[in-house]
Amino acid sequence: MSAENKVPAIRFKRFSGEWASSELGKLLDITSAARVHKNEWTDAGVPFFRTSDVVSIYKGQENKKAYISLELYKELSARSGIVKKDDLLITGGGSIGIPYLITTVDPMYFKDADLLWLKNTTGTNGYLLFTFFSSPPFRKYINSITHIGTISHYTIEQAKTTPIYISEESEEQTKIGNYFQQLDTLIAQHQQKHDKLLNIKKSLLEKMFPKQSATVPEIRFKGFSEEWEEKELGDICDFFRGKHLSWSDIQSDGKYECVLYGHLYTDYGMVIKNVNYLTNTNSNNLIRSCSGDVLIPSSDTTPTGLARATSIEKNEVILGGDINILRPKGFLVGSFLSYNINGNRQKLIKLIKGTTVKHLVNSDLQSVELFIPKEIDEQKKITVMFEHLDTLLNQHQTQLKKLNNIKQACLEKMFV
Repeated sequence: MSAENKVPAIRFKRFSGEWASSELGKLLDITSAARVHKNEWTDAGVPFFRTSDVVSIYKGQENKKAYISLELYKELSARSGIVKKDDLLITGGGSIGIPYLITTVDPMYFKDADLLWLKNTTGTNGYLLFTFFSSPPFRKYINSITHIGTISHYTIEQAKTTPIYISEESEEQTKIGNYFQQLDTLIAQHQQKHDKLLNIKKSLLEKMFPKQSATVPEIRFKGFSEEWEEKELGDICDFFRGKHLSWSDIQSDGKYECVLYGHLYTDYGMVIKNVNYLTNTNSNNLIRSCSGDVLIPSSDTTPTGLARATSIEKNEVILGGDINILRPKGFLVGSFLSYNINGNRQKLIKLIKGTTVKHLVNSDLQSVELFIPKEIDEQKKITVMFEHLDTLLNQHQTQLKKLNNIKQACLEKMFV
């Protein structure tokens, strides 16, 4: 981007010349809606949007919807006008400047004051405008008008004077809008597939390990019928604790692979096959992994963050402090134990101690009872299935990261 030259750093072929400097109020008719009282909301009818709805949609999240009657909608629309396709709603309070693009002609209405209504009367490409509100120039402007220490507001007058550079060629507007729309569609598709797989995994973690008072799981592979045996972790694992290694010991040119407890939250799922960090710190006092060890953090600020297990499928990885290390004995498959523990997190959460900082220690973990199948083949089949799910999840996460990086780069270089 080059604001001085008024041209974007990246541009579609055939287009040249400076973009026009303008204000949103000169491109769009900016107003708000007529007042709707909460007691006028209904459980069905015409969708009624609030700030929380716009923010949830923008983040791809669910929100409990509100409605108004068709009769009230007609009455209000007669006064304030009808929301049309390619109009935008913008949040004016709380999380300010979050856009919602109207993509249909279906009836809808929205809450006054909290949402600004940008009437697209000039035919400017709707998705281009929608994307502008995520661009660095707009976010920089929003930050400049936010009042530190008070609730943020984005008013109609501020919206009208919001600076914008825009191509005067409708074809260029359309190409930019269509490009970001296709990119957002790809991101949404991968996110939906990822979320669907994650829900499948959560469901299987609940159903492929016996529930309380049951000795067999609800879902099971064919060919297995024996009851599972209930075992205390202290009977089927040896326990160790990582020590000494800290964040300052991580070195990009290190010789030895290492895992710190924080990495279990940020870098790994339920099985570690490749280690991301190195250190040159080495001594006989340090604890090193055996393939199949199960790692559980021993401190965190939230119970749900703490009660999670990760198996490591590598030998001689140095394990840092605040890591509980469970080393399976005999026939027990470490990755199976990791998935089993994650399917029974509530048993771990009950053992957590502490107020601000939570703790989960080996001496408490030893008493946790889990059901284990007698046949190692059943353990392996369950493990292979979950590892396959994790591989698919990682693929979608990688693609999502790549697409979001592309989008961010384009937002920085395709707007002025």
